[in-house]
Amino acid sequence: MGRPLEGLDRRNVVRELGAGVTLLAIAVPLNIGYAQIAGLPPTAGLYALVIPAIVYALTVSSRQLVASPDAAAAALVASSLVGLAAAGAGDYATMALAQAILSGAMFLFASVFKLGFLASFLSKPILVGFVGGLALDILVSQVAKMLGVSIDSGEEFVGKLVGLVTSLADVDAWSVAIAAGAVAILLVGRRVARAVPWALVVLVLATVLVVVADLEEAGVDVLGEVPAGPPTLTWPMLEWTTWLALVPSALALTMVTMAEGLLVARSYAERRGYRDEPNRDLFAFGLGNIAAGASGGFAVGASTSRTAAMDQAGARTQLPALVAAAGTLLLLIFGTALLADIPSPAIGAVVAVAIIPLLGIREFAVLWRLDRFEFAVGAACFLTTLFIGAIPGILVAFVLALVNLASRAARPALDVLASDGEPTDSLLDPAPAGSVTAPAVVVVRLAAPLFFANAASFDAAVKRAVTDAVEPVHHVVLDCEAITDLDVTGAEAFESLRSWLRDRDVTLAMSRMRPGARRRCEKFGLLDGVEIHPTNRAALAAADHAASAAHDDEEDAHGRGHR
Repeated sequence: MGRPLEGLDRRNVVRELGAGVTLLAIAVPLNIGYAQIAGLPPTAGLYALVIPAIVYALTVSSRQLVASPDAAAAALVASSLVGLAAAGAGDYATMALAQAILSGAMFLFASVFKLGFLASFLSKPILVGFVGGLALDILVSQVAKMLGVSIDSGEEFVGKLVGLVTSLADVDAWSVAIAAGAVAILLVGRRVARAVPWALVVLVLATVLVVVADLEEAGVDVLGEVPAGPPTLTWPMLEWTTWLALVPSALALTMVTMAEGLLVARSYAERRGYRDEPNRDLFAFGLGNIAAGASGGFAVGASTSRTAAMDQAGARTQLPALVAAAGTLLLLIFGTALLADIPSPAIGAVVAVAIIPLLGIREFAVLWRLDRFEFAVGAACFLTTLFIGAIPGILVAFVLALVNLASRAARPALDVLASDGEPTDSLLDPAPAGSVTAPAVVVVRLAAPLFFANAASFDAAVKRAVTDAVEPVHHVVLDCEAITDLDVTGAEAFESLRSWLRDRDVTLAMSRMRPGARRRCEKFGLLDGVEIHPTNRAALAAADHAASAAHDDEEDAHGRGHR
C-alpha cells in the first residue's frame, strides 16, 4: 500500500470512509461552482474529482492535502483564457485542458530538478494580495448570480462591477430570497455543527424549493442539464502558437499552487507527526494536472478549506479522496439528472461564502499593524491582480519579492564586536560607529553571505569603522561565523578592502571561518597574507602580540639611534 494510505487499519477505516462521504458532499457543489467561475461546463469540475484525484492520492507524500480545482485556480483560468478565446486562438474548453497539461509538465520539471524552493519567493503578503484580488473579482460574479442578474463574466473587474450596478433594477426577488436563505444556513450551520456538509444541505433544500414551487418559471436561473457518463481520455488539439500563449498562465497556476500546496502540506505533516516530501508532492501535482487535462477537467490546485475539513473530520490518509472519486464517478454515471434543477443563486451563495475568507481582510489588517512595507507589497499585488489581470499580478508579485529580498540583503547586520563577541555598534546606523574593540583593533561581523547585494555596503562600512575610530586602527578582524558564502562581486569587494587596508598599514585577520566559506575564499585567492584564527579572542591576542612586537622594535630602533 502506498505511503499516503499508511496508518489505515481496522480501527480508523470507518472514520476515513465517513470523511470521504463528507468530502464528496463538500466537493461536488463547490466544483460545480468553480467550473462556472472558470467558464467551463459543470462536468469539468466533476471530472477533476475522478481521475486526477485518484492519480494524485496514489502518488503524493502528504497524507491529508486535498487536490482539486479551487477558487484561485478557477479565476486564473477564466481571466487568462477569455482574451485568447476572443482573439480566436482556439476553443475555450480545449485551451483549459492544454493549460492544465502545461501546468502539470511544469510541476514535473520542478520535481525532477528539485525547484520547490522557488515557491518561497511568493511570501505571505504576496499570496494574500494575489489571491485576494482574484477572490474579489470572483465575488462580483457570484453576487450577480445571487441577485438573479446577468453580467458578462468575460469582462475585467471594473466592467463586471459596472454591469452589476447597472443591472440592479432587474434584481429577481426569488433569487435574492434563495441566496439570503442559503447564506444564513451556511453561516449559522458552520457555527452550530461544522462537521455537517452544509453546502450540500443548502443545494438540496434550494433544489427542492425550485422544483416544488416551479420557480424556474418565475425567473430563477438553474444549472440545467448535465451530460451523463464517466470522463473519457482526450488530448487538446491546438496550434503550437496557442500552446506557447498558454505558458504564462500555466506558470502562474503552477507557482500559486506550488506555494500554497507545499506550505499547507508541510504544516499538516508537522501537526500530525509524519514526514512530507516536497518534491514528491510536486510530482503528484504534475501527474494530477496532466490527468485533468487529459480527462476533461481543468487545473488542479491545493484546496486549503477542504484539507482543513478533512482534518476536522479525523481523516489522516488519502482514502477520503479515493472515496470521493468513486462517489463522483457514480454520480456522473447515474445521478446527473439530480443536478439539473440546482438554482444558480444557491450555487453563487455557496461559492461566495467559501471565497470570502480568501479576500484576506484579516491578514491585511495584521500586515498593516506589523509591517507597512509588507502591507504595501500585498496591496500592490491585490490592486494589480484586480484591475490589470492575474498574469500581470503574478509578475508584479515576483518583482516585488525580488525587490523586497534585495532591499533586505543590501542592509545586513554588520556590527563592531567587543572581545567577548557582543556587538558594541552597528556599522549600518546613520551615525558613524567610531569605536574600537581593543587598543588599535576593530572586530567586524557580517551576519550574511557576502554577495552582490551587500558587497558595497560591507566595503564602505568597514572603511568607515577604521577611519572614524577614536584611536588609530592597526588591525581589523573579520568575524566570519555568519558568512556562509560569497560570490564574485563579494570577492572583488573583499579584495578592494584588503588593498585599502594594506595601503594604510592595517593588517587583516579572519576568525571562525566556516569550511565552505574558506574553500570559496581560497578559490578566489583572498587568503594570501591574511591571518586565520579559530576565535575572535585568538585574533585579538595575535593582534596584541603584533602590536607589542612592533612597539619593542620601535624602542630598539630608538635605543640604537641614541647609541
